[in-house]
Amino acid sequence: MSADFGSDRQGDDLERLCADALRVLAMDQVEAADSGHPGMPMGMADVAHVLWSEHLRLDPRDPAWLGRDRFVLSAGHGSALLYALLHLSGHDLPMSELQRFRQLDSKTPGHPEVGHTPGVETTTGPLGQGFANAVGMALAERHLVGRWPQAADALAHRTFVICGDGDLMEGLSAEAASLAGHLELHRLIVLWDDNGISIDGPTTLAFGEDVLTRFAGHGWRTDRCDGHDLADIRRALAAAVAEAERRDGGGKPTLIACKTTIGKFAPTKAGTADVHGSPLGKAELAAAKAAMGWPQEPFLVPDAVRLRWGARKAAWSEARAAWDRAWDALPAAAAKEVQAWFGPAAPGLAAVAWPSLPAGKADATRNASGKALQALAAAVPNLVGGSADLSPSNKTLLKGTPDFSPGDYAGRNLRFGVREHAMGAILNGIALHGGLIPYGGTFLTFTDYARPAMRLSALMGTRVVWVMTHDSIYLGEDGPTHQPVEHLMALRVIPGLRVFRPADTAETVVGWRLALEHRGPTVLALTRQNVPELERADPDGPARGGYVLWEAGDGPQVVLIATGSEVHVALAVARALHAEDGRAARVVSLPCWELFEAQPLAWREQVIPPRCGARVSLEAGVTFGWERYTGELGLRIGVDAFGASAPAEHLAVRYGLDAPSVLARVRAYLAETL
Repeated sequence: MSADFGSDRQGDDLERLCADALRVLAMDQVEAADSGHPGMPMGMADVAHVLWSEHLRLDPRDPAWLGRDRFVLSAGHGSALLYALLHLSGHDLPMSELQRFRQLDSKTPGHPEVGHTPGVETTTGPLGQGFANAVGMALAERHLVGRWPQAADALAHRTFVICGDGDLMEGLSAEAASLAGHLELHRLIVLWDDNGISIDGPTTLAFGEDVLTRFAGHGWRTDRCDGHDLADIRRALAAAVAEAERRDGGGKPTLIACKTTIGKFAPTKAGTADVHGSPLGKAELAAAKAAMGWPQEPFLVPDAVRLRWGARKAAWSEARAAWDRAWDALPAAAAKEVQAWFGPAAPGLAAVAWPSLPAGKADATRNASGKALQALAAAVPNLVGGSADLSPSNKTLLKGTPDFSPGDYAGRNLRFGVREHAMGAILNGIALHGGLIPYGGTFLTFTDYARPAMRLSALMGTRVVWVMTHDSIYLGEDGPTHQPVEHLMALRVIPGLRVFRPADTAETVVGWRLALEHRGPTVLALTRQNVPELERADPDGPARGGYVLWEAGDGPQVVLIATGSEVHVALAVARALHAEDGRAARVVSLPCWELFEAQPLAWREQVIPPRCGARVSLEAGVTFGWERYTGELGLRIGVDAFGASAPAEHLAVRYGLDAPSVLARVRAYLAETL
C-alpha cells in the first residue's frame, strides 16, 4: 500500500498533491471503464482543487442545504473529475462507485445526472446546457434574496461553473451569457477550461474568436489565469469572488479563461485530441503516473490528501453551524414560509380563484391561460416567468409586478428576449435551484428551438411549465414557418413530458392546476382563435387526461377522439351523425395523452371501447401516432402537410378540418366500416 505517499508534503506541495489525486482518480476511473474522457479532468484538476478547497461552500452531509454554493460542471464529459471531487469532499459516493464508473446502475454515469448522484446539481452533457442552467440558478438566487431581504444572508450564495471550449462554441451559451450580463448576475463565476482542443483537433479548426472580448461585450467581467499555477488561479478566483460579494450594485458575472493543457502529464497524448475522449491505455497511464511521481497503485488516495480534505470538511461544518444560527434567528413565520417555497407543493395553490366561462361563450385558450396565470400569481407567491419576447401573444405577463432587473431583483416577470434556447435551459436552472416555480412561453412551432432544454427538463423531472400558444395551422396568415404541424407528436414522444392541449377555459384551468401539482414538466398547447366553452357531465374528466364529453344513442357505433379546438368540430359532427343518420356517437376529449395512459386500463377502455371498430381521431396536426387510439383501420383526420398563409377559416376548408368536410369523411368511412 502507498497510502503514506506524500506524507511529507506541506504548503503548495500538499495542494499540488491533492490536485494530482484528482487527476489520478479521473485517469483510473476512465481506464477501469475502458471508456470516458480523461483529458479535461487532467487539465482542470488544479483549478478544481483551488475552487473546492478554498471557495466553494457545501455541506456534504446535506447536499440539498439551502445555503450551499451551486457548482455546475457544464463540460459534463469530464464527469470523472466531479466524481473525484464528490468522493474526496465526503459526499455519499464511496470509492467502489468510482471503480464502477460508467457501469450499469452505478452512481457514476458517463455524464452527471441530478437526483442520481449526491452533490450533482444538474444533468449535463449536451454542451452549453449546464452553462445556461447556471444562469438560471444565479437568477433564482438574486430573486430570492430580493424577495426575502430579511433572509438574504441565508439565501445568498455563489454559482460556479466549469465549462469547456465546446460549451462556448454552442450558440446557447452566447444567448445565456448575453442575458446574464444584461441582468448583472454578479454572483455567477465561470471557469473556462481554455485548452484549445476539441474532438476533431485544435479548436482553431473552427473557433478563432476572442472569447473574452465577446463576453466583455455581453457585460461580463473577464480575466485570464495559468490553469496550472496555483498562485495565479488563487488570484483570479479571489478577484472574481470579490466581485460576487459586492453590495454596492452594478456588479458583473465573471468569466476566467484558465489556460490549461488537456491530458496534463500524459507523455505522448497531452495537448492532443487523442486524450479528449478515450482512455489513456495502460502504457500511457503508467507513464503519466511516473511523470507525476505517483505510485502505480490504482485508485490511490494518499493519507495526506484525506487529511487535507478533512480540514476542508471541518471548515464547511463551521460555516454550516454559523448559517444554522443565522437561520434560527429568523422570525419563525418567515423561515416557515421560505421552507414552503422550497417544498414539493406549490404554496397557495389551494387558494387560487380560478377563472371560468359560461357554457357557449367563446374565448381563446391562450386568453384563458393568461387569466389563470394572473389568478395563480395572486395566490402562489413563488411563481415566476415570462416569454421569449412574445408576452402579448403568449399572455404570460404578470400584472401588478415589475420586471426582474438589476434595479429590482424582486420582480417576477422574466424578459428572456428572443432567446428560446436559453430560456428553456434557464428555466431548468431556476427549477433545479429550488424555491421558485418557473414558466416560459413562445409559439408552439418554436419548441424546435427549446426542445433540447425541454428534453432535459423531462429527463431531470424539473417542474417547468411551457406555455406554448398558436398551437396549429389556425395561426393563419403567418404561414407554414409559424404553423406547428408535427410538434405535438414530437413532444408527446419525449418520456416524462406532459403535453396538455385544452379545448376550452375549463380544460385550460385543469392543465395549469395539474402542471403546478406535478413534479415534472408540462406543455400547455393553446389556441390563438376563440373556442366556445363546453358543457360536460364529468367535470373531473379533464384531470384524467381523456374522458367522454358527449354521447347519444346506445353503443357507441362511432367514437370521435379529439384535442383542443378540434373537440368542437368533433362535437358538431357527432351531433349531426346522431340527429341526421341515427348513429350512436361518442365524443372523447383527450387533452393529455400522458395522463390518460396513466389511468387504469378499465377506465381507458370505458372511455375508448376497444370493441368499437369505428374510431376517428381529429387534430390539426400530423396524423402519425393517432393509430394508438384509432387502431390501424381507424380514420385519422389531421394535417400531413406544412400549412399555408391564409386566414384560419380558409385553412380549415383547405385541409378538411371544417365540420362539413369532416362529416363527409366520417360518413364515407362509416359506410365502408359498418
